[in-house]
Amino acid sequence: MSASLNAARRAAELDALASGEAVDLVVVGGGITGAGVALDAASRGLSVALLERRDLAHGTSRWSSKLIHGGLRYLEHREFGLAWESARERALLMGTIAPHLVRPLPFVTPLDGGMPARKAAKTHVGLRIGDGLRIGARTSRRVLPPARRISALEARRLAPALAEGGLRGALLSWDGQLEDDARLVVAVARTAAAHGARILTYAGVTGVRDDGVDAVDALTGAAFSVRARHVILATGVWAGELSPAVELRPSRGSHLLVPAGRLGDPRAAVNVPVPGERGRWVFALPRADGLVAIGLTDVAADGPVPDEPAPSAEEETTLLEHASAALEVTLGPEDVAGRYAGLRPLLTDGDPAHPTADLSRRHAVVEDAATGALTVVGGKLTTYRAMAQDAVDRITERPCRTARLALVGAGPAAAAPPRLARRFGAEAAAVAELGSTEPLAPGVPVCEAELRWAAAHELAITPEDLSDRRTRAGLVPEWREVVLAAARATIPGWSSALSPPPTSTTSPS
Repeated sequence: MSASLNAARRAAELDALASGEAVDLVVVGGGITGAGVALDAASRGLSVALLERRDLAHGTSRWSSKLIHGGLRYLEHREFGLAWESARERALLMGTIAPHLVRPLPFVTPLDGGMPARKAAKTHVGLRIGDGLRIGARTSRRVLPPARRISALEARRLAPALAEGGLRGALLSWDGQLEDDARLVVAVARTAAAHGARILTYAGVTGVRDDGVDAVDALTGAAFSVRARHVILATGVWAGELSPAVELRPSRGSHLLVPAGRLGDPRAAVNVPVPGERGRWVFALPRADGLVAIGLTDVAADGPVPDEPAPSAEEETTLLEHASAALEVTLGPEDVAGRYAGLRPLLTDGDPAHPTADLSRRHAVVEDAATGALTVVGGKLTTYRAMAQDAVDRITERPCRTARLALVGAGPAAAAPPRLARRFGAEAAAVAELGSTEPLAPGVPVCEAELRWAAAHELAITPEDLSDRRTRAGLVPEWREVVLAAARATIPGWSSALSPPPTSTTSPS
């Protein structure tokens, strides 16, 4: 089948399901986990329908650090199995699954006053262990070179804003950087569609039965049901709303975006240890869009789960202070071009006093005794494929194929502008044919061709789908307004945004 997703295909597939056509599996949630489950099951030959009450990657899956990492921080907590799983999945993503979306990124850990000799030695040992995991996962040193110590001069060449005073060198290591987490979700969902999965956004599940789910079409308000032999919930931090047996303790991770020029246009990420905390770091990650992402916090997110969490003023202050401690420049609120936060669906350890930073990032597949539905929770963006495999293994004995299955767009890009090549890979030339590839406005790294492609092939239903998830312009408020205006002017019938979907018990993933 075609990998193209659009409003017409959505309508036809929803009509078929609402008319009583049964499927082997309904997946609830259109984040990276749900999309991964849909692809895993569809590629094994199961009939699949995925229902998401908002847009693909509307929830946590678009708020990550955009890293495909080897799990070094898990070694600090002696979770060697989780670190190995991360290194293995990173190798698959960089080598086979999505090499067009993941690229090597150097990390510089400055050896300065904030890094005593003993901690530096311990960090170097951890990096050496990480190299061992890389070798075991068969990631070539040509892709991710081994860690080494570098001089202060070389460190400042890679990260010009590093403070020179007291800098006695740095540790240089490498990891995987994802072009865009929401783009990975879309690629996985489209690949699932190519294997026959029905991908229905703006379809909120209101209840789970032992023979399927009840749902509401947010575009029309019409209620419908989907008959299915199995149901897998992949709703992240909202899992408890449809599966009360799941106990989570969400934590918030916040990021700030600053112009790369403020940090001397770094070519490497900078890692700074958080004083007094085991295995906690603040990093400054250079991005391809001219911004640097500063993160990451880890604070308990108690109370109701918001659709779009936001960094607190305290988190923003903390991130700016920790990052500035290793830099020649002192970053302040006026340097922040954008900010975002995501919620981690962490499995509780039963101790509410335990810091969320120390909770395991492992995943679990939990069965609901009343309906038989499975819920897959926990885990990390990097390990989404393994999570999906574990969940689908519970409903079929057919072998998993996703470790060897490339996503749409995987492969070298033909002649196309750099941004399109980075974001669309082998499809970049086809994207470029749909419209202008010039920026929509000075300093806004989005073009008309992207908007047209997203509407025709990536199930963008509203202007907000384009600004906030397909192009990620929504990360910077000024960029967002430009893209929203362009979307309404470019795509016929998009003169106004879709009204918010009706409230349902299912939230985005």
